[in-house]
Amino acid sequence: MKNHLNDKRFRLKPVALGIALVSVFGVAQAKSLTEASTLLETVGDPNESKFMKDIGLKIGGWANAGITYNAASPDNNFNGPVTFGDRSGEFQLNQLNIFAQRAVAAEGDAWDFGGRVDAMFGTDAIFTQAYGVPALDVNTGLPLNRNHWDLNMLGSNDNRFYDIALPQAYAEVYAPIGNGLNIKAGHFYTPIGYETVPAPDNFFYTHAYTMQYGEPFTHTGVMGNYTVDKNWAVMGGATTGSATGGWDGGFDKQLGNWGGLAGATWTSDDKDTSANISGTYGATSEHSNQAWGLYSIVLKHNITAKTHLVLQHDHGYANGVLLSGAAKDTEWYGLNTHLTYDIKDNLTAGVRAEWFRDQNGFRVCSPARVGAASNGAGNSYAIGGQANNSTCNAASYYAVTAGVNWKPMKWLNIRPNVRYDWVDGKVAAGGQYRPFGNAKQDQFLFSTDFNVNF
Repeated sequence: MKNHLNDKRFRLKPVALGIALVSVFGVAQAKSLTEASTLLETVGDPNESKFMKDIGLKIGGWANAGITYNAASPDNNFNGPVTFGDRSGEFQLNQLNIFAQRAVAAEGDAWDFGGRVDAMFGTDAIFTQAYGVPALDVNTGLPLNRNHWDLNMLGSNDNRFYDIALPQAYAEVYAPIGNGLNIKAGHFYTPIGYETVPAPDNFFYTHAYTMQYGEPFTHTGVMGNYTVDKNWAVMGGATTGSATGGWDGGFDKQLGNWGGLAGATWTSDDKDTSANISGTYGATSEHSNQAWGLYSIVLKHNITAKTHLVLQHDHGYANGVLLSGAAKDTEWYGLNTHLTYDIKDNLTAGVRAEWFRDQNGFRVCSPARVGAASNGAGNSYAIGGQANNSTCNAASYYAVTAGVNWKPMKWLNIRPNVRYDWVDGKVAAGGQYRPFGNAKQDQFLFSTDFNVNF
C-alpha cells in the first residue's frame, strides 16, 4: 500500500525549493509575453536579481525545433548531404541548449575572471560534439582511440538521432594590458566563418556547405582577443586534442598535437562595413605531421539601413589523406553570400546562394549523419548499426535558399524557408554523382522551424 502522507511531503518539496530559490535570488517582477525578451522574464528573470548581478552570473538557453519536407520523398528519410535539419517529414528537436556564464569586462583597469558552460540535447548534438579524433585515422585508415568528452553520452546504440553535446566549457580572463586582452581557455566555438552552431545566431534553419563541411565547429585550447583601436581587432591562439588539424578537439586524446588559430577584423568608422580573415594551421595528428589548414574571409556591408550583405570565401586543405587506398593531398573551397532586408522591426526576408567545391571527395558525404555516426568497424548507429552506406565523391555543390524571420514575440523567431540543391560531379564509372534522396542530382527542401529563447 502506498504511503499517501509521504507522497504529499514529496510533492511539497519542489514548492519549498521554489520558495527558497525565490528568497535567495529575489527574482525580478514578471513581464508579459509581449514585453519579455526571454521566457524567464515572464516568470521573473532570476538574472535580474541582486544575487545574480552581484556575482555576475547569467543563466539561459534556447530551444530550436523544426520540420522539413523533401520533394524527392527519399526512402531513407535523409536529406542527402544537408546536415542539422537532415530528416524529411520528421519533427526534429534540433537544439535544447542551456548555459551558465559569467562574462568578463570588455574594458577597464582591473582583472576580471569568468567562464561559460553549455549543454545541448537534440538531433544537432552529433554534429556539435568534440569528434575531432575520428573513428579511423584520416592518413592511415587505422582505428583511433576517440576522446571521451561528450561522445555518445546517451549510448549511441540506443539513440539513432538524439544525443547530448557539451560544445563549450571554458574559463575566461580579462587582462588590463594595453586596450584590454580577453583570453579563453578550454573548449569553445570556433571564431572562424560566418554561420555558427547556435540556432538563434543564424538567419536560416539549414546551413551552407561551407559551414557544414568546410570549417571546424569547436576547438579545445587557448584563444586571445585584442582590440587594437576603433577599426582593428586581432585574435590568436593554440589548439589541441584533435586528429583533424586542431578541429573539434577534446580534452583527453591527441593532446600532443598542437596547432594555431589566428585572425584579424577591420571595421569602418561608421560600423557599416567590416572585413575578417581568420584560419587554422597545424599537423593532422600526433601520428602524422601532414599539414591541415584553412582560411576564411567574411565581408559584411550595410547597403542601406535595412539591407545587409555578407560575402564569404573559404579555402581548406589536408595533405596525405587516405582515399580509395592511396594518400592524396586534398582541398575544398567555395563562395557564399547572404542578402537580407528588414521589412519591419519583427520581419526580415533573406536569400543565400552558394557554390562549394569538394575537390577530392574528402569533405562532403551523403547521408552526412550516417558517416558521422560510424565506428571503427565501419558500422553506423544512425542506421541501426548496419554497414556505413554514406558516400563521398569529388563534386561541386550548389544551393540557393530563401526565407523569412518572423518574430511575433521578442523571445520567438519563426523561420520558414525553401532550399534548392544540385550537384555537378561524376563517379568513377563515368556516370553522374547522385547524392540526394532516391539517387537524384538535385532536391527541393521546404522547412519551418522556431527558436524560443529562455
